Amino acid sequence: MKPLVSVITPLFNSENYISETINSVINQTYQNWELLLIDDGSTDKTVEIVTNFMAKNPNIKLLKNDINLGAAISRNKGIDAAQGDYIAFLDADDIWKPEKLQVQIKFMQAQNGLVSFSSYEQINKYGQPLNLLIKALPELTYKKQLKSNYIGNLTGMYNAKVLGKIKAPNLRKRQDWLLWLNAIEKSGKPAIGIQESLAYYRVRTDSMSSNKMNLLKHNYLVYRKGLGFSTLKSVYCMLVFLYEHFFVKSKQVVSTSTT
Repeated sequence: MKPLVSVITPLFNSENYISETINSVINQTYQNWELLLIDDGSTDKTVEIVTNFMAKNPNIKLLKNDINLGAAISRNKGIDAAQGDYIAFLDADDIWKPEKLQVQIKFMQAQNGLVSFSSYEQINKYGQPLNLLIKALPELTYKKQLKSNYIGNLTGMYNAKVLGKIKAPNLRKRQDWLLWLNAIEKSGKPAIGIQESLAYYRVRTDSMSSNKMNLLKHNYLVYRKGLGFSTLKSVYCMLVFLYEHFFVKSKQVVSTSTT
């Protein structure tokens, strides 16, 4: 019996993208999965679209928040309901390549990996390629991940059968960074990176993550609130983060343009 993969997808007013996202899971070559969609108080047609998919796919499940509670609480609600041996994440505007789960499960089993991630590509809000590839590090230690988040959440997966259910701290933003830090720490060994690109990350100017100055505040809160570091240590870590982000991590972004 192939291991079950639980896919966690928070939703909030996602009517423009959610069909493509769901279809990218349905079209996986690896078929032993469940898709847990957590609606966070959408006011558009998101729930209606998901309901139509559920009528034809019994392994798609919808959970609802009565009010908007944020991505962390929504993801954790999905993790609580997950039945899978592995837990993976996919945001409501991102897309998996058809072989994503098959390649990743095979890779983790072959390498005896407990936490894994992969390279991925960027697309714009219309789904058009931006000709940018974010390369996965072959190996990612806790110390390296502490400097900056090297795991694209849409590519991350952990072995819940071995590690248990690892949840996201209740921060408004960057909680995925802390989740992967906790997963690597609990695994007791580095996360392993798949060099092949397995997903498409949608870059949207209207998204919360598009405001770079605002993200600096949320990055600081990862250290200060999420990890409980002192103010001085948090400021130091932010300086390390800025260096890592602009001078080290930027080298992982590669142009795929042939022109």
